[in-house]
Amino acid sequence: MTTPPEQSRQLEQWRGAFGHDYRERNQVTEKRLHERVKVWARVLGCMDGAPPQSILEVGANVGLVMRALRRLTDAELFAVEPNAESRQRLVTDGVLPATHALDGFAAHIPLPDKAVDLAFTSGVMIHIHPDHLLASCKEIHRVSRRYIACIEYFSDKPETIHYRGHDDLLFKRDFGGFWMDNFSDLQVVDYGFFWKRLTGLDNPTWWVFEKRM
Repeated sequence: MTTPPEQSRQLEQWRGAFGHDYRERNQVTEKRLHERVKVWARVLGCMDGAPPQSILEVGANVGLVMRALRRLTDAELFAVEPNAESRQRLVTDGVLPATHALDGFAAHIPLPDKAVDLAFTSGVMIHIHPDHLLASCKEIHRVSRRYIACIEYFSDKPETIHYRGHDDLLFKRDFGGFWMDNFSDLQVVDYGFFWKRLTGLDNPTWWVFEKRM
């Protein structure tokens, strides 16, 4: 029997010490923030015709991307984050008000249908067990009114990667293809590759989808 998403080993790890260690390894620095500003200027740029007025990040950690978005847009920002200390950091640092830093995870987002113009993940879907991936995408799709963005490691075929001593915490695949194969109302707005040498990110592929109106 498949473990439900809210009881998954992956979520348990991110809520606990593993998530705390991740936060310590990924401190907010001006260099990292500048890198994210450049990356997200590119992503948001493909939505110039109808820029999002509300944005949700699923799995925000301490809000490095949220902080970058503050420099790029006046959109109303929301975050879903399962780690309580990371979520509190978002509020303490003034990145988001407490009402916008939500306790949840990809398969359980405490927002109504079509709540935001853009919902996105960045380095989060790779940590969702394949058994829970479709449920997570359905939830992200549900809360998005118009756009979905995805920045994740790419592989032509699904594979599990040994990650920091664990065999069940990092999964690669063609996430863009997964979105398109499972949601017929999505069309590709743009896609690309963020080369680590120029962006500081670990060579992820990115996609922006728009719901057909």
